[in-house]
Amino acid sequence: MKCPFCGDPNTQVTDTRENEDGDVVRRRRRCVKCDKRFTTYERIDLKMPHIVKRNGNRTEYDHAKLAGSLKLALRKRPVTTEALEAAVDRIEARLLSLGEPEIPSERLGELVMKELKKLDKVAYIRFASVYRNFADVDEFSEVVREVQARPRRRKGQAGQPDPEHDLFGN
Repeated sequence: MKCPFCGDPNTQVTDTRENEDGDVVRRRRRCVKCDKRFTTYERIDLKMPHIVKRNGNRTEYDHAKLAGSLKLALRKRPVTTEALEAAVDRIEARLLSLGEPEIPSERLGELVMKELKKLDKVAYIRFASVYRNFADVDEFSEVVREVQARPRRRKGQAGQPDPEHDLFGN
């Protein structure tokens, strides 16, 4: 590490500490030449892939846009903020694990639909109807049938409403 005061490349680390989360390392350094002290920080620098849109344009990944899309699909649905944030985290982890500098927007859309399908079927259908830009009712019906074809949980099982009661528990 080059000294910021005299520019000499010979510095010594005098103290090293991690923050509580363990994602930042703070190092106190001393310049061998001028004896001045300074602090450096090490942080993980992960780069999200750029998104290649259908028209070929490239754009930077936007966390807020992804979260906003999920929130819109989940609007007025019984899904917690924590579940939404966990879904966004899983999508972002998957994007990073791909190790690609660019991914097609279609791939990102498929990851979003996969997460929505697990979270809430209605939100999944909402998102799919906009994302896939259905040309007619038959395409919409096909997605509804796909969701309905999945095996249902037994009555009263955790996370599922009892079919003998309406939305208000009556």
